[in-house]
Amino acid sequence: MFRPVAARGMAVFSFEINGLSMKILTGNSNKPLAEAISAKLALPLVKANIRRFSDNEIFVEILENVRGEDMFVLQSTSYPANDHLMELLITIDALRRSSARRITAVMPYFGYARQDRRTGPRTPISAKLVANLLTHAGANRVLTLDLHASQIQGFFDIPVDNLFAGPVMSSDITATMKDRNITIVSPDVGGVVRARALAKRINADLAIIDKRREAAGVSEVMNVIGDVQDRDCVLIDDIVDSGGTLCNAAVALMDQGAKSVCAYITHGVLSGGAVARIAASPMEKLVITDSIMPTEAVRVSPNIKPMSIATLMAEAVKRISEETSVSSLFD
Repeated sequence: MFRPVAARGMAVFSFEINGLSMKILTGNSNKPLAEAISAKLALPLVKANIRRFSDNEIFVEILENVRGEDMFVLQSTSYPANDHLMELLITIDALRRSSARRITAVMPYFGYARQDRRTGPRTPISAKLVANLLTHAGANRVLTLDLHASQIQGFFDIPVDNLFAGPVMSSDITATMKDRNITIVSPDVGGVVRARALAKRINADLAIIDKRREAAGVSEVMNVIGDVQDRDCVLIDDIVDSGGTLCNAAVALMDQGAKSVCAYITHGVLSGGAVARIAASPMEKLVITDSIMPTEAVRVSPNIKPMSIATLMAEAVKRISEETSVSSLFD
């Protein structure tokens, strides 16, 4: 049952499931995804107020009663990561102080996830810090997609639902490459579990790129483990940032006799000259989800294709509100 709400500036949706009221707010990081999720749940989009003072301090005002409500706050902490993170924290605080019954931070892209361990002396574990900030702000639960490292779930003392884009990717691969001789490729050793799971789902072979990273943001491909001769190779990873790893992997695969190379990546950060780098690479296409709102350069790129996760996210939100199984989405 729908309940009308009145607000302005920030998106708010209201939905009632099994007699329990659910509302969804979205920050400014990815409004198109929020609108797509609202359409999947048939929720009307209304407004709330979010603005900045002259010194760019963020102010959030929830312009309707949320006392006792099951609240979902949708916000990817993508570029500019610090602004979007603070916007999320302030929104959660506003909801907590407004006596919301439960607050779930829906983070399709979890920023700072790559800083999940100490890489040297006197360095932070920023993913743990973000977990602390979310919890202390008042989040009761986190819903995210393809965490860079699953152990980040252990940084929280609140429940975390980590969804997987694998089923969405496998459906697209099966539909668009059904007549090809596919080999799934992990661009590094750390992504083997993710690549193996997808290869098993579509009954494809698996190969691995062995690389050595000489410095942050720079990668050097060393070797290809597995037979890729005359195969259509599909690179699988969670994040593409500068694009160096993917482009080097594509070159290495073609040098080893691959027939073609494409990539399916969950989070398209695509910073700096990544779009131009990918356009100049041997990759036929790069498929990314809309967990991060694409830039204009990404939208006009001829070989970068967006793939929606709205259905997956909407179903997960619905199941959390109904207190039914989320993990069964991937059975």
